[in-house]
Amino acid sequence: MKKSNLKGLKLTDVRPGVTRRSFSGEGATLSWGTLTPGHEPRPHTHPHEQIVYIMSGHGTFTVGDETVDVTEGDMLVVPSNELHYAVAGGDEPMVDLSIFNPRREDYYRADEVG
Repeated sequence: MKKSNLKGLKLTDVRPGVTRRSFSGEGATLSWGTLTPGHEPRPHTHPHEQIVYIMSGHGTFTVGDETVDVTEGDMLVVPSNELHYAVAGGDEPMVDLSIFNPRREDYYRADEVG
């Protein structure tokens, strides 16, 4: 059995204003991301389906050519290979929990193995 605690997960500095903690099983990855207001948004794609839950803060999330306001408690789905990005709003960080399927090998190697 694999067990951990959020506070014990490695904090990875992704880029200025963006941090991540992740935890992976064989087939999926949980990732807690923190976006600080003023961070540089980076539109990107990946082959994973991503389900996003906004834990705190607020901002916008763009998936394809659709942008929505998001706040604590909101959820959304990012289909695989769809261009997307998020932007924190206000003056507090936006924290989200994302589930990726299949497992993010890059997060696993950087956050758990590396």
